[in-house]
Amino acid sequence: MQTGYYSAAAGMVAQFNRLDTISNNLANVNTTGFKEDNLVVGDFMRIYKEARDELPNENHTKEAAQFLNRNLAKAPQIVDSYTNHSLGNMQKTNNTLDFALSKEGLFFAVKTPQGIRLTRDGSFTVGDDGKLITKQGYEVLSGDGLGIDFTTQDSSIKSDKDGNISVNVPNSIKYTQTSSLFIAQPENISLLKKEGDNLYKYENADIMQNVEETGAVRQGFIEKSNVNAVKMMTEMIETNRLVGMYQKVMDTQMNDMNKDAIEKIARKV
Repeated sequence: MQTGYYSAAAGMVAQFNRLDTISNNLANVNTTGFKEDNLVVGDFMRIYKEARDELPNENHTKEAAQFLNRNLAKAPQIVDSYTNHSLGNMQKTNNTLDFALSKEGLFFAVKTPQGIRLTRDGSFTVGDDGKLITKQGYEVLSGDGLGIDFTTQDSSIKSDKDGNISVNVPNSIKYTQTSSLFIAQPENISLLKKEGDNLYKYENADIMQNVEETGAVRQGFIEKSNVNAVKMMTEMIETNRLVGMYQKVMDTQMNDMNKDAIEKIARKV
């Protein structure tokens, strides 16, 4: 059994998974509020050093050495994935219906057919029925868990840093507060699961409370993706090279080594 061949094949699969993740990051480099995804490739030696005291055989023995050698033959694999939730750059748009959150761990809450979802994409608009919605048509929730409505007379809309929305009083320069944006802060951000349309699913979203004083809402801004295009291109080049190296190892294992073994056996026969 040629363990080197199978290890190289598995290593290539791991790099293909990395390429998929990198490609998705690059595809969303201009997506508002998008957060970069990353993968963790398993490192057996690191795992061994952390858990060697729990090995089934006593250390520094022939049995332990055999156990270690067998496990070192295991191929690299993707063991974990995570999302980098660091802030993206703030871009000024001067659009009164664009909102950005200037702190990590905060999200807007929207209502979808699948339930309440969270998003960092604050590029909103007003629907035909006067409700504040996302570009995909999902209703933006207010601080009390309902929708945010505007009338045709609301020609000017303002929001403070806590997301409290005020509209102009008709025929005057005064403003009156009518609603507020629902700002969610999940207790464990690692439990967020990405869905389509730049949304996150959170199991306890239905019982989350609105954070009233965040000081993080910036009207007339959007948060750009936190993907570093140069870094991603460098990682893509590196991953492509690793795929080529694994392919060369597989070719050597199947062709050169097998050919050499067959010739040696033929000479003995």
